Amino acid sequence: MGAGSVAGGDLRLRDLGQLTVGWLILALMGAVTFLYGLSVHASLLCLLVKPLPVLALLGWLHDAPPGEYRRWISLGLIFSLLGDVLLAWPGDLFVFGLGAFLVAHLAYLKAYLSDCRRLAVLPLVLALGVGAVLLGILISNGLGPLLVPVIVYGTAISAMLWRALARLGTDVPKRSALLAAGGAVAFVFSDSVIGISRFVMPFDAAPYVIILSYWLGQWGITASAFAHHNSVSNR
Repeated sequence: MGAGSVAGGDLRLRDLGQLTVGWLILALMGAVTFLYGLSVHASLLCLLVKPLPVLALLGWLHDAPPGEYRRWISLGLIFSLLGDVLLAWPGDLFVFGLGAFLVAHLAYLKAYLSDCRRLAVLPLVLALGVGAVLLGILISNGLGPLLVPVIVYGTAISAMLWRALARLGTDVPKRSALLAAGGAVAFVFSDSVIGISRFVMPFDAAPYVIILSYWLGQWGITASAFAHHNSVSNR
């Protein structure tokens, strides 16, 4: 390998590092500004900056190894962006936001299925248990016309959690499996707090708990693509 090739490689690595720092700055600026907007009840400001952290993750994801896994994670982030806007938009667009995140979870589910097909009974039981408990709590407090949409959404996110956990202990790279599983757990936790604060027991810290765990979940899911390879595990 010649000196020119080495120098070119160093330049590409430097450029990638600068891009990563740029996306990180955008994410932090958006996150801090959104949290400030929450604290002063600035709805318009929150609407404008809420998508920035996920937008930064989408840009960062472009540097991950290409393949089916990355494509499905990208699609999930795109629909998450749409969901962020719909849920922050003035007026009650909760059902539409729910629909956008439903598609996002199905995209993540497809990503996890792209490299792991084993049944994984224990993760399935855990995911079903979490979903059943949460839906039971929400239904017992009355969902009205949102009953069917919430059940459909709860089923989808439980399936996403199952498939994320199913990748643990397989031939899938350990770092990718751990990041995706942690991200899925954080995402489920965030959505659980949304359900509890909206339908069961509102509490002042809910918006902060929801958004911070949501961002953590999206980061874990996105980061899992950087340690991924494109083979399929059935074990």
